[in-house]
Amino acid sequence: MDQNPCMRLTVLGTRGSVPICGNDYTIFGGSTSCYLVEAGGESIILDAGTGLLGAPSSFEREPTILLSHLHADHLLGLGMYKRISQPGATTRLFVPARDTQDARVAINRLYSPPLWPVELSSYKGDLQVEAMPRSMQIGDVFVETEQGSHPGTCLIIKIRYAQKSLVYATDFEHNEEASFRLAEFSRNADLVLYDGQYGADQYESHRGFGHSTPDEGLSLIKRSGAKQLLIIHHDPLSTDSMLLERERTLNHPHVRFAREGKAIEL
Repeated sequence: MDQNPCMRLTVLGTRGSVPICGNDYTIFGGSTSCYLVEAGGESIILDAGTGLLGAPSSFEREPTILLSHLHADHLLGLGMYKRISQPGATTRLFVPARDTQDARVAINRLYSPPLWPVELSSYKGDLQVEAMPRSMQIGDVFVETEQGSHPGTCLIIKIRYAQKSLVYATDFEHNEEASFRLAEFSRNADLVLYDGQYGADQYESHRGFGHSTPDEGLSLIKRSGAKQLLIIHHDPLSTDSMLLERERTLNHPHVRFAREGKAIEL
């Protein structure tokens, strides 16, 4: 185990729904969901959106990719990720599914003709596709999952190492029951990544879409006792100026909006 235990999160992509680019998206970035967690010598990638193209392709130990769910914006980077084309490079990919066969079938819905030229199994790298268990251990790092609140379902993922914990709650729509479960699952976490796709003024017209608001994230941090909150899954139509204004209005010392390329050490 490391002599100086810590966990490092790097934001590789934080947009929801579709990637976007342009002068109005330079501060928060335009790539879709992807986050690199480094702890205990392990590299764990949360989701495989277009932000995955900015991930390293070489690691001391084989990396693990954990998918929260199978919507396209969380998968779009996988087919272009350099590592899975490198001969001899092993990457483990865990997919929400009942078993490994179902996991492979689910991935091939997007990555096979006519939607993609070839199946991922034909790439030169060693991509090991497995079903996501409810809990597992990756080296000295522990991973737990909980059901979220999103159309077609989405897993909430908790990563623990030494005395640190991080909760990834993307594509989450608040309601009394789901918010209670999330608060309990996030109890005293060092960092929670929370879906705040819509501003409070936008939410009513998007109710049922499977996303939440920064204000609900603020409620979560108070209920759970979490130390820090990172608002993620920014709407592609929310410009830098809009997100900066929401962040300013929220005005909480331990709440930030995720910015592509930024790192947080726990």
